Amino acid sequence: MLEVNERGISIAEAAERTGVSVHTLRYYERAGLVVTTVDRTAGGRRRYHQRDLDWIKICTRFRATGMPIRTIRKYAELVIAGRGNEKDRLELLESHRSDVLSQLAELQECLDLIDHKVDVYRGRLEAGDADQLWAPRA
Repeated sequence: MLEVNERGISIAEAAERTGVSVHTLRYYERAGLVVTTVDRTAGGRRRYHQRDLDWIKICTRFRATGMPIRTIRKYAELVIAGRGNEKDRLELLESHRSDVLSQLAELQECLDLIDHKVDVYRGRLEAGDADQLWAPRA
């Protein structure tokens, strides 16, 4: 990824670089998820800097793992508050990590079932009796 110059970049370019929509960037700012104040041009247009893009990437990764907006907001508030709350940040991240590990375990069970079904179908197709697989009757 190209580094952002000191003047910053437009919201459209920030959206392209982060992979989120312009609407999402504005929402993140309104929802209190952004830890810095996004700069504005003399005309009032947002200008994003590398630190903003880095933080947005963190937010999108948290969201991709199912972290609720309120939890991301709490984490952002702790970061904004500065030093002295590292234990609270760690607890929040460890709790979410535990949730993600549970999701991964559940997904692994689902994948195991899918792998089993794939093996069954491959075996039946190779044996030439795939038409004997169970199918519900109307």
